[in-house]
Amino acid sequence: MAKGNKGSGGESSNIEVFARVRPSRRFSSNLEVDYADHAVSLRIPKSEQGGLVNNSREHWAFPFTRVLDASTNQEAVFETVARPVADSVLEGFNGTIFAYGQTGSGKTFTITGGAERYVDRGIIPRVIAYLFAKVAERPEQIYEVRVSYLEIYNEVGYDLLDEKQDTQSMEDLPKVSLLEDEDGKVHLRNLSAQLARSEEEALNLLFVGDTNRMISETPMNLASSRSHCIFTISIDARRPDSEVVRRSKLHLVDLAGSERVKKTGIEGKVLSEAKYINLSLHFLEQVIVALQEKQKFIPYRNSMMTSVLRDSLGGNCRTVMVATLAPEEEQLDETISSCRFAQRVAHISNRLEVNEEVDPKRLIARLKAQLRELKEELQVLRGEGYERSISALSGEERERCELLVREYLANVDPEPILAPGEMAKVQYCYRLLRERALAAPSDAGGGKGNGESSCINSGVREEEMETLRLQLQQR
Repeated sequence: MAKGNKGSGGESSNIEVFARVRPSRRFSSNLEVDYADHAVSLRIPKSEQGGLVNNSREHWAFPFTRVLDASTNQEAVFETVARPVADSVLEGFNGTIFAYGQTGSGKTFTITGGAERYVDRGIIPRVIAYLFAKVAERPEQIYEVRVSYLEIYNEVGYDLLDEKQDTQSMEDLPKVSLLEDEDGKVHLRNLSAQLARSEEEALNLLFVGDTNRMISETPMNLASSRSHCIFTISIDARRPDSEVVRRSKLHLVDLAGSERVKKTGIEGKVLSEAKYINLSLHFLEQVIVALQEKQKFIPYRNSMMTSVLRDSLGGNCRTVMVATLAPEEEQLDETISSCRFAQRVAHISNRLEVNEEVDPKRLIARLKAQLRELKEELQVLRGEGYERSISALSGEERERCELLVREYLANVDPEPILAPGEMAKVQYCYRLLRERALAAPSDAGGGKGNGESSCINSGVREEEMETLRLQLQQR
């Protein structure tokens, strides 16, 4: 995998592709895992129905970034696949982790996890816990975490985090539509971004979304996901004294499973769902092929899913794919298809850029404060501002004066400057200094040493008050 090449558009990185083999009691002898070379080898013997002249291929070998076999637990999957991406997101990069494979191969178990045991938690709940733990370790930064959950069912988007409590069916959820701006960026209308102040709040949102998901029973899976789901964690980070904010997003994608209708024999509603699923996966593969072949036109707009994942595929994002493989003999043809798709994805190169921008709200607030201070200074120079009394000062203005006085007293400069602005504020600062001076003897306590210290402090405060009196006379 090519990684770390820097160009004009930032650092470039190929998509990392992992393979995860599902546990099975009927593990095929024609599927072998090479742990030394991180590869999966498959063999499908030629069928006698092909006749004497049969040129069909028998052997396949697919290299991966790493192969996770049936003995790999959920914690190891997180450490190997998700943790590096989560670290990048905390540094301001976008990230995407998506699972691809046939129905029943373990995609939802990998991304979301199992519901029966705590140790079976998937990538999403583990990433949530990891991100909030890391945020708690960085008190010097201010973080805001928001969560959204999009479901694409039959090519229609739905918001799984709808706040309504009377949701009975998929039709009750708000429909999400796509909007594209002049710069080609895709925006999702009606998709809420819920504020999560803690790990518990984020996990509660995940639970609400999973409850609203569309699942059906199929011959391949008793609880098959019949839609594509994208769980997005948005993080804004900034320093308290800065208007520059880092905005990053982490997409955690559980794709619906591909299946061959002829083999499964499904019908009715499940058949209709399978058609939409296979069609959207076909459009996804078209995008992958176009990116691999470096075509000029990339058909992102063919489906809602490819439009949403536009940055994840060939854009500004660190993307990781997990190909879930079924090891049974009768499923080897689908396993080969999944491996082929993974090899195409591995050739796609994304560019990595830190998402930094100036927060317009904080910039406007700072400029307004500067403008207010300049107006107050202009009032003093013109001899204006006497119409207001101390009682007219607001609580915010009083707090500002108290801060200026504390900074003035703590300043080690032999000629410190106290410039609160208009006359009412100057008088309030003078009152604060007077209160401190009068309170000094009672704070000094008994004893000769304390008496000398009190005299010194009193002398210092008298000098400060004299300086302030001169300032008042000048104005």
